[in-house]
Amino acid sequence: MPAICGIALALCFFSWALPAQTSTPAPAASSTKTVVFLGDSLTAGLGLPTSEAFPALIAEKIRAAGLPFQVANAGLSGDTSAGALRRTDWLLQRPIDVLVIELGGNDGLRGLPVKSLKANLQAIIDKAKGKNPAVKIIIAGMQIPPNLGAEYAASFERLYAELARENNAVLIPFLLEGVGGHRDLNQPDMIHPTAAGHRIIADLVWRTLEPILRKG
Repeated sequence: MPAICGIALALCFFSWALPAQTSTPAPAASSTKTVVFLGDSLTAGLGLPTSEAFPALIAEKIRAAGLPFQVANAGLSGDTSAGALRRTDWLLQRPIDVLVIELGGNDGLRGLPVKSLKANLQAIIDKAKGKNPAVKIIIAGMQIPPNLGAEYAASFERLYAELARENNAVLIPFLLEGVGGHRDLNQPDMIHPTAAGHRIIADLVWRTLEPILRKG
């Protein structure tokens, strides 16, 4: 299994999407919807300018397609599922129409219980749906190497599909497909993708996200 699961615990400043980098122009405040990427350092784009992280690249694709959505990057390096859950109420102070959840790498790195990870992610989904029952949920799956045991790694990977099925959410089976473990697509730590790696991730996410956005 590619060595891709580790996520650095270095902290970076979390910011709501900057209009020039991660938000698409709003044709009209009343008609523009919001896509929020809730994640850790992979979403935050640790080691890169925010404009090169995959959420910003998705914003560019949305703008090019002329779709009435703006993008907010709610990625925070080092975040766990529990940390993201604590941030959720604050994030939900503004409307969210599509929520892309990329979390779990740090939980796996620390060997935290899969049951707790699933419960935290479920609580995030429940809060989002409680605020907006029509919110579309996309879950980005992660994988971890078997150094904590094959059973742990298998149950970790399996929980994402379970969550998607139980919540009628859309699943991206593995966010780092085609990127994890590739030396030329990762920074020297072999954990965080390079700009080229983020472009591949953006293409992968876009294949799932675009049809959802076109349906409105």
